[in-house]
Amino acid sequence: MRIIAGKYRGRKLLPPKDDAIRPTGDRVKETVFNVIQFRVGGSRVLDLFSGSGALGIEALSRGADEVVFVDNSLSAVNLIKRNLERVEGKHSVRHCDYKDALTAQSGKFDIIFIDPPYQSGLGERAVDLILANGLLSDGGVIVFEHSSDIAFAVDDE
Repeated sequence: MRIIAGKYRGRKLLPPKDDAIRPTGDRVKETVFNVIQFRVGGSRVLDLFSGSGALGIEALSRGADEVVFVDNSLSAVNLIKRNLERVEGKHSVRHCDYKDALTAQSGKFDIIFIDPPYQSGLGERAVDLILANGLLSDGGVIVFEHSSDIAFAVDDE
């Protein structure tokens, strides 16, 4: 695991110690950031179900103004904090459930990463809460990583 581009390009991130945390692979991360590259600089980012913090740290490296990391696993929170030790920029790490984080948030986010445990249904519920609470800025984007076994679409009605 490494940072793909930006200020910290090439920096290695500490990996999780067990299979409880499933980090986004470098190829997937690179593809995601190729798609959203012009949205990252100056953005406010929420990294929900953060795991190792790789997506949010990549956003900081590429010029995001602020990243909020959220995970309910204490080992994940500790790993994120360790991976952030030499990373500059405005960031915070919250050890809480995604529902608590989404109902307590103020302000809007330009980019929201959602990478829940696969097949858990948590990502779909998180998207519903984000939209219901108006947490996505106008023109903002949600990047939802899920198993290829399921299809996901948002009803725009």
